[in-house]
Amino acid sequence: MAKAAKSTFRCAECGWTTLKWVGRCGECQAWGTVEESGAAVSGGVAPARVSSPALPITEVDIESAHAERSGIDELDRVLGGGIVPGAVLLLAGEPGVGKSTLLLETAAMCAARGPVLYVTGEESASQVRLRAERLGALDPKLYLAAENSVAALAGHVESIAPSLLIVDSVQTMYAPDATGVPGGVTQVREVAAALIRLSKARNIATVLVGHVTKDGSIAGPRVLEHLVDVVLSFDGDRHSPLRLLRAVKNRYGPSDEIGCFELTDSGIIGLPDPSGLFLTRRNEPVPGTCVTVTVEGRRPLIAEVQALVAPTNAPQPRRTTSGLDSARTAMIMAVLERRAGMQMGNADIYASTVGGVRLSEPSVDLALALALAGSKRDLALPRGLIALGEVGLAGDVRAVNGVERRLAEAQRLGFTRAIVPKHSEEPVPGIETIGVEDLGQALRAAFPSKQG
Repeated sequence: MAKAAKSTFRCAECGWTTLKWVGRCGECQAWGTVEESGAAVSGGVAPARVSSPALPITEVDIESAHAERSGIDELDRVLGGGIVPGAVLLLAGEPGVGKSTLLLETAAMCAARGPVLYVTGEESASQVRLRAERLGALDPKLYLAAENSVAALAGHVESIAPSLLIVDSVQTMYAPDATGVPGGVTQVREVAAALIRLSKARNIATVLVGHVTKDGSIAGPRVLEHLVDVVLSFDGDRHSPLRLLRAVKNRYGPSDEIGCFELTDSGIIGLPDPSGLFLTRRNEPVPGTCVTVTVEGRRPLIAEVQALVAPTNAPQPRRTTSGLDSARTAMIMAVLERRAGMQMGNADIYASTVGGVRLSEPSVDLALALALAGSKRDLALPRGLIALGEVGLAGDVRAVNGVERRLAEAQRLGFTRAIVPKHSEEPVPGIETIGVEDLGQALRAAFPSKQG
């Protein structure tokens, strides 16, 4: 005799399932969200009618998958050429960073080619209209709708048939058939899945705005990032007009490209040559500073690293970083203390970048080490000098990729000397390269007149 199917219990917030009821979800740790969801279904899957026949890969039409330019060059650079019809993009960033401003200007540009639907769940249509007037982003083919229901959104898509759909934001939308509150894990997953189905079925490019948590990660279930085609991160210092757009995931182009923007009162402006924003203009060299060249995607950027080593009598000296990886900074300090004989344990150490840029590439290691050493010894690097290279735990300076391209960018901005890893001295007219094998050679090359 067949056994009766057992009921399962499911968390309304994250979808976690269990065979017995519990008061607290074992996945998201929420209380009172586990509810009975019926018997578990088992068995095979019966064949069903296919939506479209399978074709040899050589016969698949690719004309509809070509990217269309958005009208904003820096956005197109990050996306790999433009927005692909039917693609679903997720744009995440902190509140006030300029996500809505960027998307509103993009919508106005794309409206010149066809209808664009901008659905706002956080503001009224009149509030968005006021911001569009300030930005000069008005177009008769740009449609605004203030909705929170994904079913009502589908109705707008049915009547307007837009070529671009913008949803601001996915956390404010809800699916009538799903459980949970808007912004909850279950609702976000169901709303995203419904919008992706709508986008693929109608070949509509869709941009979803996502919130971020306190630690800067995208709010909601991790599956949201797996479902979409492109994940973009829009960030910047609240006290600086500079904004950086990064491609975290991109199925249609490079996933490490960066776009630079300047947020102004009249809108957001793309910066095709942002290197000068990450440097401090000064008349005389200052101890504790060093310039390096980092590569974001295919773009070399000149950036300045600053360090301050201040003696202290506190039992636990402070270690503060801004724009740099704190763990890597601690490693460089340990290498300087062990391999170069610099006592760092009795000093407060502060390290930062200029202009709000984030530097996470290992090629910044040598510049950070020279900045820390210069501040510790109160010595300034010579004018016109840059440094690039990865520093290992043994004190060795390792090679980095794209040295010639980095040096060409440095020479274009007027730098005349460069400390680089040994065997990486690519000949670039107008700039002298000094190859070093370890941190000791780098320190002697950077501070040739005073050692010890």
